[in-house]
Amino acid sequence: MEFQPFPQGVHPNTSEPAMEPMASEPSVPIGTAFADLLLQGPEPPSLWNDLTGMFRKAFRWRGADKRFTLSVYVISVLQGLFPILDWWKTYNLKFFRSDLMAGLTLASLSIPQSIGYATLAKLDPQYGLYTSVVPPLVYAVTGSSREIAIGPVAIVSLLLSSMIQKIVDPSVDPAFYRKMVFTVTFLTGVFQFAFGLFRLGFLVDFLSHAAIVGFMGGAAIVIGLQQLKGLLGLSHFTNRTDVVSVTKAVWVSVHETWHPENVFIGCSFFMFILAMRFIGRKYKKLFWVSAIAPVLSVALSTLFVYATRADKHGVKIIQKVNSGINASSVEQIDLKGGYAAECAKIALVCAVIALTEAVAVGRSFSAINGYRLDGNKEMVAMGFMNIAGSLSSCYVATGSFSRTAVNFAAGCKTTVSNIIMAATVMVALELLTKLLYYTPVSILASIILSALPGLINVQEVCFLWKVDKMDFLTCMGSFLGVLFGSVEIGLSVALLVSFAKIIIQSIWPQVEILGRLQGTEIFCNVKQYPVVRETPTVLTVRIETSFLCFVNSSSIKEKIMGWVTDEHEAFRSVVLDMSNVVNMDTSGLAALEELHKELACLGIQMAIAKPGWQVIHKMKLARLVDGIGEGWFFLTVGEAVEACLANKAGNALECC
Repeated sequence: MEFQPFPQGVHPNTSEPAMEPMASEPSVPIGTAFADLLLQGPEPPSLWNDLTGMFRKAFRWRGADKRFTLSVYVISVLQGLFPILDWWKTYNLKFFRSDLMAGLTLASLSIPQSIGYATLAKLDPQYGLYTSVVPPLVYAVTGSSREIAIGPVAIVSLLLSSMIQKIVDPSVDPAFYRKMVFTVTFLTGVFQFAFGLFRLGFLVDFLSHAAIVGFMGGAAIVIGLQQLKGLLGLSHFTNRTDVVSVTKAVWVSVHETWHPENVFIGCSFFMFILAMRFIGRKYKKLFWVSAIAPVLSVALSTLFVYATRADKHGVKIIQKVNSGINASSVEQIDLKGGYAAECAKIALVCAVIALTEAVAVGRSFSAINGYRLDGNKEMVAMGFMNIAGSLSSCYVATGSFSRTAVNFAAGCKTTVSNIIMAATVMVALELLTKLLYYTPVSILASIILSALPGLINVQEVCFLWKVDKMDFLTCMGSFLGVLFGSVEIGLSVALLVSFAKIIIQSIWPQVEILGRLQGTEIFCNVKQYPVVRETPTVLTVRIETSFLCFVNSSSIKEKIMGWVTDEHEAFRSVVLDMSNVVNMDTSGLAALEELHKELACLGIQMAIAKPGWQVIHKMKLARLVDGIGEGWFFLTVGEAVEACLANKAGNALECC
C-alpha cells in the first residue's frame, strides 16, 4: 500500500492551511540538505576525550555564573566532597530536635545489632560497636543521603568471615585474622573511593537486580543456619557456610551435650522482637517499639542470666567486652605481606556488595523525599568512611536497610542523626560495656535472626519468574550457589549467568522487518503491529542492537540476505534502519560492506537511514560511504523508502 502524501500547504495534524514559509527562510530540499547534515557533521568525541571528560567532571567546579578563580575552584571541590558545607547554613533547632530523637532511636537498635554482627564476622563484640562510631561520623560530613544509617550489616559480615577464614582461622590466630580484616577494609575503601572518583559506578551494575535478590536470599539462609551455634549453645561448629556442612555440624553437635536453656532464652526473645515489630508496623506512631525491642531484649536477658546465675547451668555468655573508644589500627594494615593479593580480591567483592546495598537503600529513601542521590558521590563517601574506619579498628561498614527505615520513621532530617547515634555508641563503649558481661550469646543470635526475613524477597522471585525467565535463572543460580557452595560460588554463578545472557542477546539480536502505518511517516515491526503494510519492492529492516560487532554482524547479515534470497524478485531495494546502532567495530563495517556487495550482485540497492554519530564517522573513515554512495544515506526511514521507490528503473549496479 503506497504512502499518500498530505496535500501541499495543509498541516498534517489539523488539516488547516499551513503557514507559508517566510521570505527570509531558504527552502531546503528534502533528502539532499538533510543528508548533507548527516554526512558533513563534526567528528564525534574520541575515547581519550571521554576518559578525560570523566576525570574533569569528577573535579569540575560548580557555579558557571561565577568568575573562575583558584579560591572558587577549591570551595567548589570542597562542597562536592563535603556536602555538609552546603546544608549546614540552613540547619536549625527544629531539625536538630528531629535528628536527636532519630539518632537516639537508631542507637537503641544499632548497639545490639552491631554486637551481633561482630560475632557473625568472627570478631570480638567491641569491633561491631567501633564500626558504629567512626564510619557514621565520616559519612555525616561526606555523604549526601539524609536518611541512610551507616554501620555493620549482616551480608558484609558474612562475606568477611567466610572469605578471610579460608586464609586464617580466627579461632587459631585471632590477631592475624583481625589484621587481615583491617587490611581488607582499607582496600575496600580504596576501591569504593576510586569507583566514585573516576565515575565507575556502572561496575556495580554488573551484579544485576536478579543476582542481588538471589544472593541476599541465599546469604540470609546461610546466616540463619550459622546462628544455630549461638541459639543451641554449641561449643564446636563448622567454619563452612554451605547448608550441607552446617546441617551435618548441627546433627553431630546435638548428639553431644547441649543445654536447652540457650534455646529457651533465644527463641523467647526472638518471638518478643517479632511481636514488637508487628506492633510497630501496625501502629505507625509506635514505630519506636520495634526499634528498642533488641536493646530491651539484651537488657532483660542479661538481667535474667545475672539474677539466676544461668551461666553456671550451661547458658553461654559473651563475657568480657573491652571498654573505651576506638584504638588505632594503622600498624595492623599490611599491604606488603604475602596475602595482599588475596586481600585485594576479597576487598573488591566486599566493595561491590557494600556499594550495591548502600546505593539501593539511599536511592529508595531519596525517591520518597523527592531529591536526587548522586551514586558516584556516595561511592566517594563510602570509600572515605571505610578508609578512616580501617585506621580506627573498624571493619567494612555500609548502609543498612532496616536501620535506615527506623531512622526515616523516627523523623530524621539530615545526617546529624548518624552523629547522634555514633556519640551514643561512644558513651556506651565508655560506660556500659561492663554490663554486657552476662549477656547470653543466644540473644545475639535471635537479634540477627530477626533481621533476616527482610533479606528474603519471595514476591520478587515470583515476579522474576513471571516476567523474565533468564533473570529468574540468574536469581536461582546465585541463590543455590550461596546455599550449597559458598558466597564466592554464588556470586560467580550470578555473574556467569548475567554475562551469558548479555552474550546470547548480542549474538542473536533482533532484526525486524518494518512496515508503514498508512498515511504517516511511522515505520513499525510488522509482527508487532499487523495493521502496518510493507512497502512494495522495498525491504525495510531495523537492526535492534546498540553495538554492531564481531559477535553479531555475521548473523545479522545472513538474516537479511536470507529474506532477500527467499523473495529475490520482489525486492529492488533494501533500507537499513540503523537508529538503534550507537557504535560498530571493523567486523561490523566489513559485514555491511559484504552485504552491500552481495545485494549489488543481485541488482538490489542498499540505503541506510539514521546511522549513529560514531557509526557514520567510522563508515566515512572506512570509505564505505563512498562505496554505497552519498545519495543513499538518509536522516529518516521515510526519506530512504521514498528515494528507493523513486528509483524504480533501478540504477546499474556493479557486481564486484
